[in-house]
Amino acid sequence: MNETTSNKLLQPSASYSLTLRLKIRNLPGMLGKVTSLIGEIGGDIGAIDIHGFEKDFIVRDVTVKVRDSAHGEQVVATLKALSDCQVVNVSDRTFLMHLGGKIRVTNKVPLATRDDLSMAYTPGVARVCMAIHDEPDNVYKLTIKRNLVAVVTDGSAVLGLGNIGPEAALPVMEGKAMLFKEFGKLDAFPIALATQDTEEIIQAVKNIAPVFGGINLEDISAPRCFEIESRLKKELDIPVFHDDQHGTAVVVLAALINSLKIVKKQMRDLKVIVSGVGAAGVACSKILMEAGVKNIIGFDRQGAIYKGRTEHMNYMKDWFADNTNPERLKGSIGEALTGADLFLGLSGPGTIEASQLKKMNRDAIVFAMANPIPEIMPEEAAPYVRIMATGRSDYPNQINNVLCFPGIFRGALDCNATDINEEMKLAAAAAIASVISASELNEDYIIPGVFNPQVVESVAKATAAAAAKTGVARKRKYSMVPEPDSF
Repeated sequence: MNETTSNKLLQPSASYSLTLRLKIRNLPGMLGKVTSLIGEIGGDIGAIDIHGFEKDFIVRDVTVKVRDSAHGEQVVATLKALSDCQVVNVSDRTFLMHLGGKIRVTNKVPLATRDDLSMAYTPGVARVCMAIHDEPDNVYKLTIKRNLVAVVTDGSAVLGLGNIGPEAALPVMEGKAMLFKEFGKLDAFPIALATQDTEEIIQAVKNIAPVFGGINLEDISAPRCFEIESRLKKELDIPVFHDDQHGTAVVVLAALINSLKIVKKQMRDLKVIVSGVGAAGVACSKILMEAGVKNIIGFDRQGAIYKGRTEHMNYMKDWFADNTNPERLKGSIGEALTGADLFLGLSGPGTIEASQLKKMNRDAIVFAMANPIPEIMPEEAAPYVRIMATGRSDYPNQINNVLCFPGIFRGALDCNATDINEEMKLAAAAAIASVISASELNEDYIIPGVFNPQVVESVAKATAAAAAKTGVARKRKYSMVPEPDSF
């Protein structure tokens, strides 16, 4: 995709939001002139507030959403060239939000008197320590462990930025902690490790595990992420969950469950094309297979993954080759789309062309989830597909991990689970899908919005019930719920 196409497709976003302090001459029509000029060059104006008055001038704060940093600079330069308008200051609202970090630790109980101090700390705390020493399970009753998740990264695969290191990854981990708190009422803390050695990461997480009720692995590159998660799941007695893999997979399955209700197809009959066989691509393929899909063909930068391929492979791609692509297709992704029912994009922009979608089966489904620019834009795909979903919030059907991980951890910690297993993930997907009623379901509403309050509660209950059913729950907070509909 060339730069011109990219700029045309990107819309102004709150992630590139500026507050411009402008000193505008107090003349009739001047404010309208300024706002019209911003609109003409593609800026999206939000709030306009009066900051103060100076002789012959009104000082206003104008909030503007832009496409990217270059677009923001263009807006500022255009206003600076305008007579009777001075740009006093430019603030990037996203950077302002991050000043000093986005999270903090606060006390749950007051510490205002000597009595408070003697109970919260010495000497009273010694009795609590010994209660845990004598009965280790008391750590869940008497410490933060029962509600605390570690958000662990090595900074090797951060968003679409790549290997930027632990310090640069920290704002993402803080954001993840915010989502845990806001949606799941879970305390979470970012852990950014200064190593990318698999064994060192595993040992570091094991060493800090006594403090936490669960481990959320984040932004660790493939294929190391597979071994790290697998080993930690075996060697720890608390839930371990790699959200880039399984959070994406759960929400993809939820969206597909509802999509199939619309197109009247069955999992077992689908032909699925997966673009991108990294952490998310492998996990999505696995959960679709668990749900009944038989025919999945995956593609990486070198082409189709098939049994017998030897170039640019690793142990996880070897597994993928052995368990997918039953006809051992070796052609291009465009050829593979012939007769396909679902295109699942977990790669990058411009992976497929609209003309290739014509080859898909009737009532085709496209989940193009590369961010910020998907594998194909919804406007381009619209004439050829029945259902379209992306990872973006400015189009219908946003497939967003936040629909999964707060609820799945809430349920796992509430029942003191030792694991988050496949049955719990399948139950979580069914729960997300069930939030949309039959009367609400349509092509532009196959997945609930991230602020839907029913999502976390439904996912938590279904996850805890599945944990109890499969024997990994150490206590039963929720009674068993009805079995999810078969896929």
